[in-house]
Amino acid sequence: MPHSEMIFERFPDFIREFIYSQGWETLRDVQVAAAETLFETDHNLLLTTSTASGKTEAAFFPILADLYENPTASVGALYIAPLKSLINDQFLRIDTLLEESGIPVTHWHGDVAQSHKKKLLEKPRGILQITPESLESMLINRSNDIVRIFGDLRYVVIDEIHTLTGSDRGNQILCQLARIGQKIGHHPRRIGLSATIGDPAKAAAWLSAGSGRETDVPQFAEGKIRWRLGMEHFYIQNSKTDQATPQSEQKDPRPVPYDAGYSFIYDCVHDKKSLIFSNSREETEYICATMRQIAKLRGDKDVFLIHHGNLSASIREEAELKMKEEETLAVTCATVTMELGIDIGKLERVLQNQSPNSVTGFLQRLGRSGRRGQPPEMMMVFREEDPLPNTPLPQLIPWELLKAIAIVQLYIEERFIEPPVTRQLPFSLLFHQTLSILASSGELTARRLAERVLALPPFAGVTREDYRTLILAMLNNDFLELTEEKTLIVGLAGERLLRSFKFYAVFKDSEDYTVRCGSDEIGTITTPPPVGDRFALAGRVWEVEELDIAHKLIYVKSVEGKMEVSWPGDYGEVHTKIVRRMKQVLEEDTVYPYLKPNAQKRLDVARHVARNTGMLRHSLVHLGGYSWCLFPWLGTRSFRTVRRVLKKQTGRFRISGVEYEGCYYITFKMSAGNDYELAQALAAEGKAGIDCELLVGNTEIPVFEKYDDYVPLELLQKAYATDKLEKEDTEARLLELLDEY
Repeated sequence: MPHSEMIFERFPDFIREFIYSQGWETLRDVQVAAAETLFETDHNLLLTTSTASGKTEAAFFPILADLYENPTASVGALYIAPLKSLINDQFLRIDTLLEESGIPVTHWHGDVAQSHKKKLLEKPRGILQITPESLESMLINRSNDIVRIFGDLRYVVIDEIHTLTGSDRGNQILCQLARIGQKIGHHPRRIGLSATIGDPAKAAAWLSAGSGRETDVPQFAEGKIRWRLGMEHFYIQNSKTDQATPQSEQKDPRPVPYDAGYSFIYDCVHDKKSLIFSNSREETEYICATMRQIAKLRGDKDVFLIHHGNLSASIREEAELKMKEEETLAVTCATVTMELGIDIGKLERVLQNQSPNSVTGFLQRLGRSGRRGQPPEMMMVFREEDPLPNTPLPQLIPWELLKAIAIVQLYIEERFIEPPVTRQLPFSLLFHQTLSILASSGELTARRLAERVLALPPFAGVTREDYRTLILAMLNNDFLELTEEKTLIVGLAGERLLRSFKFYAVFKDSEDYTVRCGSDEIGTITTPPPVGDRFALAGRVWEVEELDIAHKLIYVKSVEGKMEVSWPGDYGEVHTKIVRRMKQVLEEDTVYPYLKPNAQKRLDVARHVARNTGMLRHSLVHLGGYSWCLFPWLGTRSFRTVRRVLKKQTGRFRISGVEYEGCYYITFKMSAGNDYELAQALAAEGKAGIDCELLVGNTEIPVFEKYDDYVPLELLQKAYATDKLEKEDTEARLLELLDEY
């Protein structure tokens, strides 16, 4: 009997019936591989296959079979996901399967009613779907119940793990699993799911940390790439007819707004169920308002929805539900919140506004379309200002277009995906877990607290001396208190933090103001505008009618028009391989078949400029007078390091006015020495070896994570040098500078 049939025979009847009902003639490779590991070994499992390949079913068929045949005395499987919407959605596809099994499934997050949670607490069974924040709350507030709830826990499924590795939120999950394992006396098996893992071995090491188990990573044959991909470029507010859609090709001959790029975007998604991705909430808001404006001008129905993290749950859910309804035409403007595995049914097209920042982001977004047998389809649109005659050299290069081409080419040529990033010194999380563990324990000696906390996998790189520095600071600032018996308890400042539900999250949340129109909650913004002012949210414009500062409420009315709104944000890092490939795009003469006419023309101009100015041969380029430009061709961390090494030369070369764009170029004034001498000095730094800690100034306060404000400055500076700067890549690149002469 073939192995897949033997696996099939091991499934209970209700799973076999489900497989028949789906019309599957054989089990997929991913389903066979998952069952082999979960049935035949006691290993962890990392499933990394393309979007819509059936990873969820593959993981849960064997889990359900085990829970059905050998019922547990507590929650049997824990499913942890980074988004509430993923939890709400994830099991909809296999709802009937779960009903037939009789195994209960409980959702547990901030939007779930208490009555629903109470049922689980009374009789812990089946599968619990939960966010890291709700699990943290459970560990603190239900510490005595953990054994009763999880005593017979066998499986932990972590979804979309590519978003979690190397982040405080992912490391928080590892801490939680270690703490649960310690309480229940065993470490359940872990199953990680993701469509985009760049270095499976690194991801497997992260997944298994502290579990005491091996992690299997099944390999699957790479399928042939089948994409429908296009890229087009437009100059903003340019009335040139040669970049507008020809009148004969317009789907609607009525007048359109003057911005040819936005009109092209509208035509791309017109009459198609689509997602329009942008890289920031600001751009998402603006593009949604613009699409609605164009629809109104053309007399079309407004089918545009919006989805990002600052919107109310009801507005996000409306977008999710309408995208799932097969008969409803809907276009949703979204950020990363719709990038992950929410099943939105048959999507005809994805439109990407500007370039994604990573290969991972590109593949996740592309994978939203093309389900049910169709190839994924994406159009990328780039808009930039029309350069003036005196525009400086670095601004003549279309960096976003180059980045998009580099991302696509790296995946086509090498199947490259960014490897997981690890964080060595997560001091903000260390502060958080110290308070969390003390709150759940009541009191501990300093030695016992250090043993418990530093044993958690994310803190393997933290020395006892550094932890002692943190503990002393927490005592001095009343986050901790020393009792007469010389034990540690949570102090008054710590109690204040713990009293807020916001404590459970380790990601930074701004002190947002809630926006209300009548009884409807619209979402949140960071800064309250004065009464009478207007701002954009949920793709519409609102006028402030009343402010309730004490309760952080803004009452508004809806008005016509479009505006911008600003949120603080960090849009991610770019890998060095992408920036190096961008340089190669300028160097080669390759014609990429997915470039549309305007984009091809824009690339031709950029290649001409790059070659004629010598910026591809010499990284240091003279811009005239005292102005210079350095093109490091490095990713975010190494670029950040080069900037600091360059600033060390300020005195000798009289360098001033250092400015930079993304991680593409650094401009500066230099009034002493020349480019060769500067290249010599920078190469000497590379040869001598870079000490990243010396590149961080004594007065710098590198605050990035949620609890960094409470971490001693010396620890923050050490963490910045370790986790935000890059030594080897930078040294090698600085040595290359001399080879250009």
